[in-house]
Amino acid sequence: MRAKVPVMLAAGGTGGHLFPAEALAAVLAARGCDVVLATDERVLQHSTQFAPDHVFMIPSATFKSRHPLALLASGFRLVSGFVKAVRVIRQVRPAAVVGFGGYPTVPPLLAAWLLGVPTVLHEQNGVLGRANRFLAPKVRAIGTGLERVKGLEGALAAKVRFVGNPLRPAVMRAIRPFPALTGQDVFELLVTGGSQGARVMSDCVPEAVALLPEALRQRLHIVQQARPEDVERVRASYAASGVDAEVAAFFTDLPERIAAAHLVIGRAGASTVAELAAIGRPSILVPLPHSLDNDQAANAAFLAEAGAADVINQSAFTPQWLSQRLQHHMTDIKSLTDSAQSAKKRGITDGAERFADLVLESAGTESGLSQ
Repeated sequence: MRAKVPVMLAAGGTGGHLFPAEALAAVLAARGCDVVLATDERVLQHSTQFAPDHVFMIPSATFKSRHPLALLASGFRLVSGFVKAVRVIRQVRPAAVVGFGGYPTVPPLLAAWLLGVPTVLHEQNGVLGRANRFLAPKVRAIGTGLERVKGLEGALAAKVRFVGNPLRPAVMRAIRPFPALTGQDVFELLVTGGSQGARVMSDCVPEAVALLPEALRQRLHIVQQARPEDVERVRASYAASGVDAEVAAFFTDLPERIAAAHLVIGRAGASTVAELAAIGRPSILVPLPHSLDNDQAANAAFLAEAGAADVINQSAFTPQWLSQRLQHHMTDIKSLTDSAQSAKKRGITDGAERFADLVLESAGTESGLSQ
């Protein structure tokens, strides 16, 4: 029996980085790889498919503050992370180390590069992230979630392969046809704000719903993710409007919630956009205005250009504007269905398989290993 090929994934403990890593891990494991995860302490906030003895905590830091003591502390953590990453890589002896962006990927990828281990990056967003920008010249290959990624021009272009964003198994299980809808049916509205919720959604959406004609409010069923401190006031607002609503700080079954929705209102993180496209649901997207390099705006354009999403700047995302758009989507069934179909056409459901091919090719390993 052929020995399992070790592969190390480096992903910070946020859903946007961790979920694609988990999706790739599932495919690599099915192809005969022994997959380990190098990450930071934030991973403890999420349930993960990785066994505890396959998770290595690697210290890392970002230089957000320019205070001398803060810079010194960040530098010390990065050096400490690099030293530990070298030790872990020598222990695991991976055939490749794969990074998914964010500062926690820097120590493992840098250590692998210096040790001569094949390295691969994945960029989920429409703009190359800062950590990936630093690492890109050093890696063998770069897989992208979108066809166009700003920052991967020139000499880096030869390393790039468009693979799509790897989708976790929960998303794949949620893929189903757009829910049937008539002018009398219950209208399922999902409101999200990224993994931590978004205050602007709690402020704007309940007020917009209150402005709808009563006949439309009576048709609504709303599922909304809100920050813990906003949950009760959002619930109270919907109750005052006579709207059936389920409000919580976190939903463990978000892909199923997307699949059940007729319309999704949310941010434009890479995972959100990929999941909306794969499942095929129309959306109203409000890109995070202060995201690094305005990457969420680039992500949202991927769906907007196909007619699958309304994209609105947060400064223009008012209750009055949103109420008008909700009324349009709830009454123009054909337009809504067309938007769902447009989203579906943009969906890539085999991103994990495509990226696994690239990783194993870069490692010099057959893409079809024995099971």
